[in-house]
Amino acid sequence: MSFYSDASSEDMSDELETLGWYHYDLSRHAAEALLLSNGSDGSYLLRNSHEGPGCFALSVRAKNSVKHFHVTRRDGDGYVFGFNKFATLQDFINHFANQPLLGSDAGTLIVLKCPYPYRVEEPSIYESVRVHTAIQTGRTENDLVANAPSLGTKEGYLVKQGAFVKSWKQRWFTLNRYEFKYFKDKVCEEPIRTLDLRACSAVQFDYSQDRVNCFCLVFPERTFYLCAKTGVEADEWIKILRWKLSQLRKGR
Repeated sequence: MSFYSDASSEDMSDELETLGWYHYDLSRHAAEALLLSNGSDGSYLLRNSHEGPGCFALSVRAKNSVKHFHVTRRDGDGYVFGFNKFATLQDFINHFANQPLLGSDAGTLIVLKCPYPYRVEEPSIYESVRVHTAIQTGRTENDLVANAPSLGTKEGYLVKQGAFVKSWKQRWFTLNRYEFKYFKDKVCEEPIRTLDLRACSAVQFDYSQDRVNCFCLVFPERTFYLCAKTGVEADEWIKILRWKLSQLRKGR
């Protein structure tokens, strides 16, 4: 009789339901987007694998890449990873928190450090990554490309007030990780400036300007005033920037 025979199928199902970092039907590319945008080295999550019932993938961030490991759940054997068997997922995590996973042929070592939670503070942003599909006609989630949009990124035109001459000019803005950049226009490759959100103390609507749909970013040396075309668009920028600040303050 196996040492793990007491790990029944029902017990394992209950364990998955209560697991805060089990992302169910998250796709491979969406998992990479989540971990690369908002995770850190050693961040990990569990998701279903398309290889069949009882098959899972453990996605782990290692520096600037994400590695995926195959995990199988078997009645009587618990969770199987390679030649290793674990009665519970917690046993699995405890083992690889101390014993590194081999992440590639080059010998990258990965230690499981922090689970990436299923519930995040901005569900609408999470959903857009989890279920997004390639825009091209006829494509499905299984056809997602590697450079699919990632969680916590946004881009678009905003009107910005100048620092010295208080005129307003349209600029192209991009948000990626903790960098908020603005360019002369969409086709320019070099930004006019890169704002480090780690130094930003607040993002909020602003009603002091003689314009509508304005908001501001407060930095120690300056407050940046921006305006969107619509109130909805301004609200979207504020929500994602505030969410980004909350993640940075948590050290993610």
